[in-house]
Amino acid sequence: MRKTEYYLLLFLIGTQLKGQTLDNENKNSFFISPEVIFGKTTEPNTGFPKTKMLKSIFVSIGSYNKKVDAQWSSRLGYPKTGLALGITDFGNIEKVGKAYIVMPFVEIGLFQKKTNRWHLNMGFGASYIDAKYDPETNPFNKAVTTSLNWSYKTFLYYDVLISKSTQWRLGLGYGHYSNGHTRLPNQGLNSFLVSASSSFGEPQTILEEDVTALRKERVKSSQNYFSFRSGIGQNVLSEEFNDKKEVYSVALSMGKVVNKIFKIGVGFYGRFYEHYYDYIKNDEMLIQEQVPFFKEKPVAYASNYGFFSSTEVFIGHIGVEFELGLNIYKPFYKIEWQLSQGETRGDQYVLGELDWYYEIKRTISSRLGVKYYLFNTHTSPKNNIFFGANINANLGQADFSELSLGYVYRFDLKERKKEYSN
Repeated sequence: MRKTEYYLLLFLIGTQLKGQTLDNENKNSFFISPEVIFGKTTEPNTGFPKTKMLKSIFVSIGSYNKKVDAQWSSRLGYPKTGLALGITDFGNIEKVGKAYIVMPFVEIGLFQKKTNRWHLNMGFGASYIDAKYDPETNPFNKAVTTSLNWSYKTFLYYDVLISKSTQWRLGLGYGHYSNGHTRLPNQGLNSFLVSASSSFGEPQTILEEDVTALRKERVKSSQNYFSFRSGIGQNVLSEEFNDKKEVYSVALSMGKVVNKIFKIGVGFYGRFYEHYYDYIKNDEMLIQEQVPFFKEKPVAYASNYGFFSSTEVFIGHIGVEFELGLNIYKPFYKIEWQLSQGETRGDQYVLGELDWYYEIKRTISSRLGVKYYLFNTHTSPKNNIFFGANINANLGQADFSELSLGYVYRFDLKERKKEYSN
């Protein structure tokens, strides 16, 4: 599986976020927003190359999503959605390089009952970084080891000046780049940022009578669901076992969709790691020394099972999902931790210590990603199919990057009393 497939999917999702409502008669209005960003990248490892001020240029293109008839938009406070394109200079072109970024985003208003000036912008996409770790020519940059990487950016914006078709704003934010554990070392690039930007484009005016009519039509609803997904991902085991191998996963979940927008649920997952299996079958050193009985059932000891809870927000055909899980069976992680957290001291390799931090990461899993649904989620289809791109983690440390295919069945829609009447 080529990693470029992840980024192709994310680009298609970004295109969908930008133009998903164009087929309706009542069209959204659009904006373009240039932005300059400055900041500082933290040192991810000892001896990391010195960096000067970070500098970025971004251009965002998107939609205001103020269609009166789009209830998902009104329930979410009429968020902006779109696609951001950017270039980042981390402050050391030779050793740390530049990043070229493609990032779908969503922006929501904060404190809307009191002001329309505060906004939270979150983007998740892909980047190409033109300088990376090399044991001979760039040994102290242990941030990224691949050219293609995941990228994440979140910003808090304040509109300083507002006119009919232009907003001038200042922002405070955070940016992250890493490869999702597909090659080591992968300490990641983390930056703290400030920005100045403007947004050009006149948002559609929503008449008060239209808002009132929409609220009168809106009803509370709930819908139980059942879902199945299957995925294939990639990761590496340690710097010594640094070739990419597959991770296969399945998951079952059930729960409730509330007001056609929010999905909450619980489920069970199972995973099989090729790296674990090969390490056991090849009878590597730690198998011989610590767990020789793993060789009797290599498939079982290369597997992982657990329970999870999930939350998801629907935006038309798009779903943004976060899962928090509990590993009930992951016996090989003890070996992985010792290998991946160890270090060479002189002529000897010292294994990672099985401390309290290991216990937490062995126990807690997490998953973050985006889905593209075949049918618009707001129509509450009985049957739906989705494609997903995700990062799976042990607590907050990347475990593997994944593409998934899934199916959702929704039971009968239950509607309750009107939320608004006058």
